[in-house]
Amino acid sequence: MRVVLADPPAYTPWYDHELASALAAAGADVEVATTRFRFGELPPAATYRRSERFYPFSSRVTGRSRLRLPLRAAEHLGVLAWLGSVRTDVLHVQWLAVPQLDSLVRFRSPSVFTAHDLLPRRTAAKRDLWRRLLSHFDRVVVHTQRGADVMGELGVDARVIPHPVYPSKAVRADNGATVLALGVIRPYKGLADAIEVVRRLPDTRLLVAGDPAMPLGDLRNAERTEWRLGYLPQAELDRALGETTVAVFPYRAELDQSGAMLQALGAGVPVVAYDVGGLAEPIERFGAGRVVPAGDVAALTDAVREVLADPESARAGAERARAELTWSAAAASHLTLYREIA
Repeated sequence: MRVVLADPPAYTPWYDHELASALAAAGADVEVATTRFRFGELPPAATYRRSERFYPFSSRVTGRSRLRLPLRAAEHLGVLAWLGSVRTDVLHVQWLAVPQLDSLVRFRSPSVFTAHDLLPRRTAAKRDLWRRLLSHFDRVVVHTQRGADVMGELGVDARVIPHPVYPSKAVRADNGATVLALGVIRPYKGLADAIEVVRRLPDTRLLVAGDPAMPLGDLRNAERTEWRLGYLPQAELDRALGETTVAVFPYRAELDQSGAMLQALGAGVPVVAYDVGGLAEPIERFGAGRVVPAGDVAALTDAVREVLADPESARAGAERARAELTWSAAAASHLTLYREIA
C-alpha cells in the first residue's frame, strides 16, 4: 500500500517520522511530504521517503521573522495544488495550515485527516468552515475520546487512535525532587503555574527544557529553576527526562493531546496535568500521575507533592503507558483504517 503522510508546515516532524517508520515496518510504502524543519535536525528517513516539497523559500527564512508570513502565504497555493493532484493509495494529511483556503481542495486520492488540535484556536469559532473542510476527507482520526466527542458535535464520526508515547533512552538519575516543564514554551503552556508550584514546594527544583516561542521576561528570575532553552537534541532531551522526578503540564484549553507529555511518559516519568483537552485520558487510564482541575494552582501543587512523596506507583503507570502506547500498535490501527478506503 502506498501512503503519503502530508505535513506541509512541518508542525509535528517527530510524529511524522515515528508513524512513517512504523507503517514502513508493517509493509507500507510511505512518503512524508513536508517542508524543511527550521529548528533542529530530524532522524534520518531510513525506511521511508521524506520529501521537503513545500514552502521552499519561506522555510529558509531564519528565526521567527514576520517577514516569512507573506511569502509563506503565497507559497501555500502550491501546497493546495499538490494536495489536490497527488495520486496514491491513501493521502493522510496531518495539518491544515490555512483552513480558509484548504477547504477549497478536492482530493483525487482516498484521504484521511488527523485532527491533532481538533479546532485550532484561530478558527475554532468557525464551525461551518470546519464542517465543510472535514467533510472532504474519507476518514478523520483523533487521539482521544474527548476529541471524538468534539468531532461528533460537528457531525463527524472520528476514529480514535491513541497518540503513542515517544521512545526514550533516558536513564533514571533524578534526585527525587526535580519537576520538569517540557516542550516549546507558549502562553497556553502555563509555565508561570509550574514556577509557582516549585515556589510553594521549597525542597524542589524546576527544570525548564524547551524552545521559547514567547518573551520570558520576569519568569527568568524564578527561584530554584534551571533553564535549558532551545530545541534540544535527543541526547539532551533524554538527559533532562532522566533527571526528572515528575513532569507538569499546567496547560490552558488549547489542544487535545500533548506530544511533550507523551515524551515524558515514554521515558517512564510520572506526570501531573490540568484537566484540559484529552490530557487526562492516558494519565487516568494507566495511573501515570495525577489530573487536577484546570487553573487550580493549589491542587496542582498538592498533586505534585503527592507524587514526589510516593513516585513509584505513578512511575509504574508511566511504564504501563510506555509498554502499551506503541507506534507499532498505532500503525496497525492506521492500516486497518486505510484499508477501509483504499
